[in-house]
Amino acid sequence: MTHLSPIPGEQLASALHRLNIRFIMGSQSKDEMLSAQPVRLIAALAQSDEARLRLALIPLFLEHPEFARDVPLAADLLSPDARLTLQCYYTAARFLQQLHFPTGASLPDHFSQALNLSLTQDPMENLRLLAKRHRELSGIQVNWLGTYLHAAQVWRKGAAHKGHISE
Repeated sequence: MTHLSPIPGEQLASALHRLNIRFIMGSQSKDEMLSAQPVRLIAALAQSDEARLRLALIPLFLEHPEFARDVPLAADLLSPDARLTLQCYYTAARFLQQLHFPTGASLPDHFSQALNLSLTQDPMENLRLLAKRHRELSGIQVNWLGTYLHAAQVWRKGAAHKGHISE
């Protein structure tokens, strides 16, 4: 594991905006480096102190499925807690993509074995199983299923306004 310096929330929000992800309100900066470095961006979001920035991983993967190739490398850079965040949010994005775009190409499965998930053919059931496992592994009693669905709902609204998908 490599130590990564924290990146300020404003810089993360700006990088997300440059990538057409309007999940987080923030100002635009002129620094374009972070949005061009997916591994660094993914790792920085996963280890952010701000829950809203960590949650932005879900819309990031829904909007930019090509970043899936960078996920394993980013995971290798993270502490165990941040790695768990990335594993769960990436996996949630995978199931959400299957739920909302069942005929499209899906994000590859990077973490179901590491998370010890027994998958079904039903993406919503898989989201429920993931939420339960997330709660067990993190020890945080949060409505993870609601959290995943909220992230997708906010992303879908933004994508619909950009004309990418229909509501």
